[in-house]
Amino acid sequence: MPARLARLIIERQKDAMSEDLGIVTMLGADAVGKPGQRRFRIFAHSAHESALFWMEKEQLSGLAEALDRSLALITEGLVLRTEAQAGEQREPEGMPADFPTIPTYEMQVGQMRLNYSDHDSTFSLQATPLDIVTDSVQEPMLVMKEDEAISFTFTVQQAQKLSQTILSVLASGRPLCPFCHTALDGGPHACVKQNGHREIIPIEEPDEEDQ
Repeated sequence: MPARLARLIIERQKDAMSEDLGIVTMLGADAVGKPGQRRFRIFAHSAHESALFWMEKEQLSGLAEALDRSLALITEGLVLRTEAQAGEQREPEGMPADFPTIPTYEMQVGQMRLNYSDHDSTFSLQATPLDIVTDSVQEPMLVMKEDEAISFTFTVQQAQKLSQTILSVLASGRPLCPFCHTALDGGPHACVKQNGHREIIPIEEPDEEDQ
């Protein structure tokens, strides 16, 4: 997958339609497969609908960082990212047994849009599916299906727990750098926190009309 599609992208999509799950009562993250070959996902369940969002590891990590940055802003620094200590790993809880075997929606995520509403102190996440279009003439193409986007709403407490869960999921695979949480494969490692270079993922402020 091209690097530009593997990043968490937060942007306005005024004309895109979206299915809304509403407030979710169950929200978490986990991974399936062996270390180095794992597939990552977010699972969400509201009163009547459920969804599985499959994504790249970089997208999952970027979502946690975006949540942490938002939480630090809205709580004026009272909620900060907890950096993992070297050698420290917590086993993630995984998907609850009562999550539907066949969810209402399931997608491979291409883009994500994160918003925070001051009006009711909630986050909303919109995920746009990525699809591969093939025909007999052209090579396969990656297409963002904006008309099939799924969104849901969750609380500040759920956001904090989700970020912590994601960190545990990432740490349960290959060893991570204790500073930047990048997976270590035994080779040379250029730590972005030690050399001062780090990608910044902007958090979008909600428009007044959205509040």
